[in-house]
Amino acid sequence: MLSPPDVETIDRIVTHLERCRSILFVTGAGMSADSGLPTYRGVGGLYDGGETEEGFPIEVMLSGEMFRHNPAWTWKYLRQVEAACRGAKFNRGHAVIAEMEQHFPRVWTLTQNVDGFHRDAGAQNVIPIHGELHRIRCTKCHRHVTVSDYQHLAELPICEECSAVLKPEVVLFGELLPEAGVRELQHQLREGFDIVFSIGTTSVFPYISHPIELALQRDKPTVEINPGTTRVSDRVRYRLPMSAAVALDAIWTRYNEKRLS
Repeated sequence: MLSPPDVETIDRIVTHLERCRSILFVTGAGMSADSGLPTYRGVGGLYDGGETEEGFPIEVMLSGEMFRHNPAWTWKYLRQVEAACRGAKFNRGHAVIAEMEQHFPRVWTLTQNVDGFHRDAGAQNVIPIHGELHRIRCTKCHRHVTVSDYQHLAELPICEECSAVLKPEVVLFGELLPEAGVRELQHQLREGFDIVFSIGTTSVFPYISHPIELALQRDKPTVEINPGTTRVSDRVRYRLPMSAAVALDAIWTRYNEKRLS
């Protein structure tokens, strides 16, 4: 049950939405927490223990440099990430964003998540800035396939065409962001948004916190949905310290109540 301060905050957010034509959602691992996925950091994180079995931090094992030198080690931990996602589905929060995309003239989602849940829920305008876990590409001939899971892949997957190592289309630590995604994000930010939501992300990367900072410069309302505090918590206009699915469902329910009353 929502507390009185949360109800008041939701009403204020809805008042802005009633005047909005464009919305940007910036989502992180907390967006999929209600689907049962670990957040990888913080409470309930997949790698809170620190170093891996091999004695390296997980950031090293899941780095572009490690993939180049020992792809089998990187694949080992990519499999663990994929296994944590296996069998999970998008939650009510993803569904709300997809529904809002159908209702408002312009809605975009910038996500750090590689689970593909935003698209599974029906959202079309998605920038998966860290890639998608189930799209696999050859590192040499660039042939690509989409797989439902990793269970039938070899321990070190090899391309059937050229025998080079395969790699999920995800951005490993130390790798550059995808050019197409960066261009799309820059274009959409130039267009501007009437309101920006930061959901389930600690906002540690500059390109993730930048949309919030830009909205603040333009005097546009900003909203953070996150149970914990982050780098943008003291900057946003509205803050809902709760899970993504609960908060988004409450906002969308209240919006439709007012619209239909």
